[in-house]
Amino acid sequence: QVQLVESGGGLVQAGGSLRLSCAASGRTFSRYEMGWFRQAPGKEREFVAAISGSGGNIYYANSVKDRFTISRDNAKNTVYLQMNSLKPEDTAVYYCAAGNTYYSMSDRYEYPYWGQGTQVTVSS
Repeated sequence: QVQLVESGGGLVQAGGSLRLSCAASGRTFSRYEMGWFRQAPGKEREFVAAISGSGGNIYYANSVKDRFTISRDNAKNTVYLQMNSLKPEDTAVYYCAAGNTYYSMSDRYEYPYWGQGTQVTVSS
């Protein structure tokens, strides 16, 4: 069992930056792929970024590529999402997720463990 707690959300103007953190419980953090997903009101939860246990494999949604950076610190059981050049369309609740994915690290159904989410609001 893994428990995840996100932090770092807030209100920011367009063009600004935020860094989200996700702290995980347990001693097997490095064995899990970690993903960030987001859900805007009235929309499906969508993939943002994912990172393998070692950090060697990283994937991004096209909509955030070159603006967002995912990273992890296995010594601190924490995964990060650095978000730069934020746009109003990035406004959503952001969730981190943990799992041992088999088919695709961008598939939300591959992740059994989820945090409670943190709100990111980007004003224009």
